[in-house]
Amino acid sequence: MTYIKRDLEDKILSLSKEYACILLTGPRQVGKTTLLKQLMTGQREYVSLDDLEERRLSKSDPAMFFQLHSLPIMIDEVQYAPELFSYIKIAIDNGAAPGSFWLTGSQAFRLMELAQESLAGRVALLHLSSVSQHEAFGSGETEPFRIDLAAIKARKNTHSPADMQEIYHRIWQGSMPGLVSGRFTDRDVFYNSYLQTYIERDVSELIDRVDKLVFADFIRAAGCRAGQMLNVHDIAMDVGVSDDTAKRWLAVLEKSDVIFYLRPYSNNLLKRTVKTPKLYFFDTGLVAYLTRYSTPEILANGAINGAILENYVVSEIRKTYYNCGKECLLWYYRDKDSNEIDMVIESDGELHPLEIKRSVNPPTEIVKAFEILDKGSLPRGMGAILCMRPELSAVSGQNLIVPVWMI
Repeated sequence: MTYIKRDLEDKILSLSKEYACILLTGPRQVGKTTLLKQLMTGQREYVSLDDLEERRLSKSDPAMFFQLHSLPIMIDEVQYAPELFSYIKIAIDNGAAPGSFWLTGSQAFRLMELAQESLAGRVALLHLSSVSQHEAFGSGETEPFRIDLAAIKARKNTHSPADMQEIYHRIWQGSMPGLVSGRFTDRDVFYNSYLQTYIERDVSELIDRVDKLVFADFIRAAGCRAGQMLNVHDIAMDVGVSDDTAKRWLAVLEKSDVIFYLRPYSNNLLKRTVKTPKLYFFDTGLVAYLTRYSTPEILANGAINGAILENYVVSEIRKTYYNCGKECLLWYYRDKDSNEIDMVIESDGELHPLEIKRSVNPPTEIVKAFEILDKGSLPRGMGAILCMRPELSAVSGQNLIVPVWMI
C-alpha cells in the first residue's frame, strides 16, 4: 500500500502558519487522519476520540483533558466531544501559537455549526473528499476547474488521459483511499463494511432507534436516483416510510457527507426556474455498489450510465475547489419550459454553462441551450461540453469540448 499525496496538503501547511486551529471535515474513511498524520512533525500529540476513555474524559472534564495532553495536538473525530470547543477558544484567545490544534471530524454540518458558534474567526475550515482523479492518476499541482482555454490546456500536463472504458472503471471502482491505494482489493466487501460501519456508528448516533435494515434500503433507493432531480416521495414509497421520515433521513445523509445537492440557478430575471435540487453521492463507487452493477462494462452500458457519469463529473469538479480550499459555486439550470443545463459554474462574475455527455462525438447543437442564461443578471461566459472525446476541442470560440479526464 502506498500513500496517495493529497492536493490539500500545501493548503493545510500554509494555513497552520496563520491559524491556531485547523478543522478538517469530510466523509468517513476518506483519509483525513492519514493526511494529517503524514504532515505531522516534531512533538505533535495525537488523540483519537474513537478511544472511549479519551472520549469520556473529553466530555466529562475537558479542562483535565487539555492538562493531560499538551500542544500542539491533533484530535481525531472531534464531533464526539463538542465540549472541547469552548476550551479551544479560551486557549486561542490566550495566545495559542499557530498550528496548535488540528481537528478532524466526519459530521461536517454539525462541526461547522460548533466552529462558527465557538471559534468564529479563530479556525480555518477545510473539507477533504474522496480521492480525486488528479490525486489518483495525475501529477504536479492542480487548480480549481475553470472554463478557460489556457487553464484547461495546462491540465494536459497534470492529468492522466483515459478513454471511456477507463473512465467507467474509475467510476465503478470508486475513489475511496482504501481502494485506490490497493490496501483493500475486494470492492464489494469494502463497501459492504463501509455501509455497516456508517449505519452502526454515524446513523445510530443521529437517529434514535433507527431500523438499520430499512435505512440500508433507504440509502440504496437514494443511490438509484443519483444524478437526478430529488423526488422525496418516490424514495419514501420505495422503502415504505413517510415523506417526512425520508426528508429527515436525507438530511442525515447530507450532514454526514454521503450525499450533496446541486441547487437550481435562478434570479429575479429568470422567473420560471424550478426549485428542486439534484441529488448526488460523494463517491460513485458507492452508487455502483448500491445499484448492484458487478463490473465497469455492465455499468457503462446500463440504465444509469448517463446519470452516474454526471455524478462523477460534478463530484470531481467539486473536489478541485475543495482541494484548493476555495468556495465552490456550482448550480444546474432547469425551467418550467424544460430548458435544462447540466451544470453552471459561477466564477468571476460570469456564468459558465456545462453539458455532460457520455458520447465521444456529442451533438454540438446542445450548446444552443446555453443562450437561456443570457436572460440572467450575470453575463454568460465560456461554456463547455464535457464528454469522452480523447482530446480538447471546441464547438466555437465560446464553447469548448473538454475530455472528462481533464477535470
